[in-house]
Amino acid sequence: MSLPLSIPLWLPAAAAFLGLFLPGVASRALAILGALGTFAWTLWAIADFERGAKGLQDATDQMWIKPLGIHYKLGLDGLNLYLIALAAFIFLVCLIWAAMKEWEHGGQLFFFFGLAESAVLGALMAQDLALFVLFFDLMLLPFLFLAGIYGPEGTRVAAITKLFIYTLVGSLLMLAAAIATGVLVSQQTGNDLSFAFSDLQASPLGKGSQEWIFLCFAAAFWVKMPAFPVHGWMPDGYKNMPLPVLAVFSAVLSKVAAYGFLRVVLPIFPDAAVHFQDLMLVLALGSILYGSAMAFTTTDARLILGYSSIAQLGFITLGIFSLTGDGSQGAILQSINHGLVVAPAFVIVAYLAERAHGSEDIRDMGGIAFRAPVLATLFLIVVLANLAMPGSSNFVGEFLILFGVFHSKLVIASIAFVGVGMAAVYSLRFLIRTMHNRVGPEVESREISFREGLVLVPLVTVILFLAVYPQFAIHKAEPGIARAVAPAALIAHEENVVSDAAVHPKPASVR
Repeated sequence: MSLPLSIPLWLPAAAAFLGLFLPGVASRALAILGALGTFAWTLWAIADFERGAKGLQDATDQMWIKPLGIHYKLGLDGLNLYLIALAAFIFLVCLIWAAMKEWEHGGQLFFFFGLAESAVLGALMAQDLALFVLFFDLMLLPFLFLAGIYGPEGTRVAAITKLFIYTLVGSLLMLAAAIATGVLVSQQTGNDLSFAFSDLQASPLGKGSQEWIFLCFAAAFWVKMPAFPVHGWMPDGYKNMPLPVLAVFSAVLSKVAAYGFLRVVLPIFPDAAVHFQDLMLVLALGSILYGSAMAFTTTDARLILGYSSIAQLGFITLGIFSLTGDGSQGAILQSINHGLVVAPAFVIVAYLAERAHGSEDIRDMGGIAFRAPVLATLFLIVVLANLAMPGSSNFVGEFLILFGVFHSKLVIASIAFVGVGMAAVYSLRFLIRTMHNRVGPEVESREISFREGLVLVPLVTVILFLAVYPQFAIHKAEPGIARAVAPAALIAHEENVVSDAAVHPKPASVR
């Protein structure tokens, strides 16, 4: 039995909207029920998903704005299935976490949470380029309001302004590129205007058009990740979001941007993806090295996680632009892994800050590992996963990425190994300074409470589950990922064959 995707898509926003008219406790409960319903559906969707089936599953396709050729088209495939499950899980846990705190204007907070979840799910489910752009931009608005309402006074206006300007520029570039794609394809084929992914992939544009459109989409996705060198909004933005909101932002939104490369760029602009492959790989390396260096020089716990996320997204980009099946599978797996690791890391930062009287500086923490062994153990599991310790799911993800890049660009892969070592340095520094060493001046050394464990333990449990069975997160995704990469991979292969033939021409007798 198939369930129309519109129901789980809009359920969080509808529940949160109804909650606006209810008193505080009921409002929170309704928002959590909406997120819980969507998460339950994702489990059913994974169980029901047919691995070998071609095309979309549980698809919904209706003409929405006929004169503009925009379809309300949603669907599941291997590319978005597990990212949707990740988003639903992280939103649910962070909603429960937020509901345990007292908030001024709490109804608005849960409303924007629900709206953000529906927008993220819409971007992941959309099978129409115009619909994808609409949801992609919509998902940012709730976070602007959340940072504006709940951020610290004195800095939030500057932070929101910077975030708004960066993302506005990226959004305008992406909107212009999307419109141009639909119009140019329509002129090329003589058919009616359509933005459906299937129609755009069936009629690829010429190389010249693909290249400038590719740059517009790439700029928009890199801003949203964020990635070096367009990450300027990140430090202020991260400092001004409440931690439950920031956990969702870092764990989920950045992955939608990486997903955009696989869903939009590689299948629709394969020639441009090959043309700009080296540029994208070099920028990804820049993200890895810059993010890692910054992560082990700052003492702000939020920024350590923020800069380490830039580095991890560099690895994900490496996997995507290796233009290989292995690299792209690693990118999807690492997107899921990073989301599952960074969310509990922010939860632990909140718990440590409560014990350090509100300070989020790691110099004010430390020394609680012996008095809080359960909390320290949970943190150790998160840190080991973050540094991709062998035996963790992150290790498998990074291995697939580097394996794919080795096949594609040997020199790039060799340099990327430096980033693997740097990740170990900043992750262990974070653990040692916050849990071991001396006791901070006024650190309250107490064990994790049952209430705190309700949020943290489910996240760590999933990390352990994927460490034992990482195939769960990629088994059904493999065919969909392979189809997304295939057009660009084929072009890259043909260019390499031609290049090798030019460098090593066959003897005349053989010809």
